[in-house]
Amino acid sequence: MSRSTIWRILDDADLKPHRSVYWLNSHDPDFEAKARDICQLYVQAPQGYQQGRLVICCDEKTGMQILQRKHPTRLARPGQPEKREHEYIRHGARALIASFVVPTGQVVWNLGKTRTSEDFAAHLANVVGQCPGMRRYDWVVDNLNTHWSLDVCRVVAAWSEVPFVPKDLRRGAQRRAFLCDPSHKHVFHFTPKHGSWLNQVELWFSVLARRFLKRGDFASAAEFEARLRAYLDEYNAHYAHPYRWTYTGQPLVRATPFSQTRRQQRHGRAWFSPRPQPFKRLLYSPRPYKRHSKPLAADL
Repeated sequence: MSRSTIWRILDDADLKPHRSVYWLNSHDPDFEAKARDICQLYVQAPQGYQQGRLVICCDEKTGMQILQRKHPTRLARPGQPEKREHEYIRHGARALIASFVVPTGQVVWNLGKTRTSEDFAAHLANVVGQCPGMRRYDWVVDNLNTHWSLDVCRVVAAWSEVPFVPKDLRRGAQRRAFLCDPSHKHVFHFTPKHGSWLNQVELWFSVLARRFLKRGDFASAAEFEARLRAYLDEYNAHYAHPYRWTYTGQPLVRATPFSQTRRQQRHGRAWFSPRPQPFKRLLYSPRPYKRHSKPLAADL
């Protein structure tokens, strides 16, 4: 067979043998149950928000380096890409603790130099202060030890009006069980091991890295913090929107039909080539995404 024949066969089957990517396998025995529970929260988040139930995804973005290029960046020109100097001056680092409000897309954040358990508890108080009057709060977090510390248990017990007994919360398993109690007003949902990608705030962190951090050039830490706060305020005012979550928690197994994969569900139709034929692009154009932004504490 010629090279063109092999290329057509691989292209029709959507195979790229020359590419290789890393993947991380989760050995959590309860992976499917935990993933299904979190995905169900995302699906019911808009309806629950109208009933006073709020779903919040929370995590930290640590090690954000404040870099200043030694020489100015050359802007893109016709036929030439943007050129950045690889040498830089480092002005320290900052840690961002952010919470993504699932039904509205709003982001609540705390910026500082550390991400200790006290910082995380203070961030939870900041979120609750900006989202008052809710009947229940569902927090989606990963298994970092600061997320189930004694400080977090203390504030959750006070908000849920339940007794706080430190001697009964000495071990991590006891604290996680206390935070996951569905009878509380604030309920924590921990992602499975190696399953932090189920947390929607990770999607927003990727947007922050591409649009703000990747090409950043900051002369000082104060300038970095001021520009970051301005970016976050602008995002909440003009660009915040809920994400369309397509993963249902059911694993994709071998021999899954093409029409049932996430890529085909996203386009609403099935084809074998990664790029549709011209007549298919004309007849079945991708459906536009309609964004309906709402204030953070709307409909309360």
